[in-house]
Amino acid sequence: MAKPGHSWSRPRAGKEEEEEEEGEDPLDARIARTGCLEQHRELQECMERHRDWRECQAQLRAFGACMARREHREY
Repeated sequence: MAKPGHSWSRPRAGKEEEEEEEGEDPLDARIARTGCLEQHRELQECMERHRDWRECQAQLRAFGACMARREHREY
Protein backbone atom coordinates (compact mmCIF):
# COMPACT_ATOMS: atom_id res chain seq x y z
CA MET A 1 0.00 0.00 0.00
CA ALA A 2 1.29 3.49 -0.85
CA LYS A 3 2.32 5.91 1.87
CA PRO A 4 0.16 9.02 2.29
CA GLY A 5 1.55 12.29 1.01
CA HIS A 6 3.54 13.27 -2.01
CA SER A 7 6.00 10.94 -3.64
CA TRP A 8 8.24 13.79 -4.83
CA SER A 9 10.72 15.76 -2.83
CA ARG A 10 10.74 19.53 -2.62
CA PRO A 11 13.84 21.30 -3.93
CA ARG A 12 15.91 23.10 -1.34
CA ALA A 13 14.74 26.63 -0.77
CA GLY A 14 17.10 29.50 -1.38
CA LYS A 15 18.18 31.75 1.48
CA GLU A 16 15.45 34.31 0.70
CA GLU A 17 12.73 31.64 0.68
CA GLU A 18 14.00 30.17 3.97
CA GLU A 19 13.81 33.58 5.64
CA GLU A 20 10.26 34.07 4.40
CA GLU A 21 9.20 30.66 5.76
CA GLU A 22 10.63 31.50 9.17
CA GLY A 23 8.89 34.90 9.31
CA GLU A 24 5.24 35.85 9.28
CA ASP A 25 2.88 34.07 6.92
CA PRO A 26 2.56 36.28 3.80
CA LEU A 27 -1.21 35.71 3.64
CA ASP A 28 -1.63 36.79 7.27
CA ALA A 29 0.48 39.87 6.52
CA ARG A 30 -1.73 40.80 3.55
CA ILE A 31 -4.92 40.29 5.56
CA ALA A 32 -3.48 42.32 8.46
CA ARG A 33 -3.01 45.26 6.09
CA THR A 34 -6.74 45.16 5.29
CA GLY A 35 -7.66 45.63 8.95
CA CYS A 36 -9.64 42.36 8.91
CA LEU A 37 -7.13 40.09 10.66
CA GLU A 38 -9.26 39.64 13.80
CA GLN A 39 -12.28 38.50 11.76
CA HIS A 40 -10.04 36.17 9.76
CA ARG A 41 -8.61 34.61 12.92
CA GLU A 42 -12.10 34.13 14.37
CA LEU A 43 -13.11 32.35 11.17
CA GLN A 44 -10.00 30.14 11.33
CA GLU A 45 -10.69 29.27 14.97
CA CYS A 46 -14.29 28.36 14.17
CA MET A 47 -13.15 26.15 11.30
CA GLU A 48 -10.64 24.45 13.58
CA ARG A 49 -13.35 23.75 16.16
CA HIS A 50 -16.11 22.58 13.83
CA ARG A 51 -14.27 21.45 10.68
CA ASP A 52 -17.36 22.49 8.72
CA TRP A 53 -17.74 25.91 7.10
CA ARG A 54 -21.51 25.69 7.45
CA GLU A 55 -21.10 26.00 11.22
CA CYS A 56 -19.09 29.22 10.79
CA GLN A 57 -21.50 31.35 8.78
CA ALA A 58 -21.51 34.26 11.24
CA GLN A 59 -17.70 34.47 11.18
CA LEU A 60 -17.64 34.05 7.42
CA ARG A 61 -20.12 36.89 6.95
CA ALA A 62 -18.20 39.14 9.36
CA PHE A 63 -14.94 38.54 7.51
CA GLY A 64 -16.61 39.05 4.13
CA ALA A 65 -18.27 42.29 5.30
CA CYS A 66 -14.95 43.59 6.62
CA MET A 67 -13.21 42.82 3.33
CA ALA A 68 -16.08 44.42 1.38
CA ARG A 69 -15.80 47.60 3.48
CA ARG A 70 -12.05 47.65 2.80
CA GLU A 71 -12.62 47.22 -0.93
CA HIS A 72 -15.26 49.96 -0.91
CA ARG A 73 -12.87 52.38 0.83
CA GLU A 74 -10.24 51.83 -1.87
CA TYR A 75 -12.51 53.23 -4.59
